[in-house]
Amino acid sequence: MAVDTESVKELRARTGAGIVDCRNALAECGDIEKAIDFLREKGLAKAAKKAERVASQGSVFSYIHTNSKIGVLLELNCETDFVAKTDEFKALGHELCMQIAAASPSYVSAEEVPADTLEREKEVYRKQALEEGKPEKMLDRIAEGKLKAFYEDNCLIEQNYIRDPKVKVKDIVIAEIAKMGENIVIRRFARFAIGA
Repeated sequence: MAVDTESVKELRARTGAGIVDCRNALAECGDIEKAIDFLREKGLAKAAKKAERVASQGSVFSYIHTNSKIGVLLELNCETDFVAKTDEFKALGHELCMQIAAASPSYVSAEEVPADTLEREKEVYRKQALEEGKPEKMLDRIAEGKLKAFYEDNCLIEQNYIRDPKVKVKDIVIAEIAKMGENIVIRRFARFAIGA
């Protein structure tokens, strides 16, 4: 399929992918929306390969909300000092700080949630299901299903992105990993709020 320059420009603007990747995706998919999905899948594959590489460089970012009642500190790591100094990396750090300020997560990822917290949550969900008259043999499965919502509320990378609720925070990070060509890791954060 012949690919026109305007379509390549639009796809590049919407995904941040390289010109050659955009042209190839359009040639293969024949449509911008399908090409976006294709590039995202390709980015996921690249990001998965990079996820095992050590990210020992990076920056600490801070954000103070305009009312000065909420503040965030975030350690965001990458592989090289060069990437840590780029505008894209700094923009990602700023966006993640704003996400933390707005959505108030408790953990970076599901792996950080303590086992006793998970057990306590599961027990609450089991009791709720029992109160609703659900069969006892279904209680564990219902509790596991409700844990997904718990992760989406409390784990930063599982949250819906504040600027586009159809996208998860982890998707934003994965897209940046694919774009920058380095592993990026949200190491830790602290959120401060007056009176909390």
